[in-house]
Parts: sequence; C-alpha cells; structure tokens
Amino acid sequence: MKLYIKLIIGLVLGAIAGYAYYFFIGCHSGTCPISSNPLISTGYGALVGLILSIPSKKKNEKQN
Repeated sequence: MKLYIKLIIGLVLGAIAGYAYYFFIGCHSGTCPISSNPLISTGYGALVGLILSIPSKKKNEKQN
C-alpha cells in the first residue's frame, strides 16, 4: 500500500511541476510541441514524476 501512495504522490507532484513549467516558462507562440500546450506539459510532468518515484532494486536490497 505504501508503494501506491508514493507513486500517486510522485504522479501528482510531477503533474504540478509540468503545469508550472508551462505556466512560467512555456512557449506561448505555439512552436514548441511540449511546452505550448498545458495538457501535454502536465502529462509529461506526471510521467516523469511517476518514473522518478518508482523504487530501484538497489535501494530495496540495501534495506534487506
């Protein structure tokens, strides 16, 4: 159950970071395919947050 909570938190934080990137830095001219659309930017941020929140095997081996 802890793993799912960590994954969801990573997903949500990544989505927030992706939208913040669009809002503060994004390309408003429409020429940038990722940062000119808030949905795509949020989706990529959520995907990166999810990937970064997946635990690695080395970390699990050290705990055992």
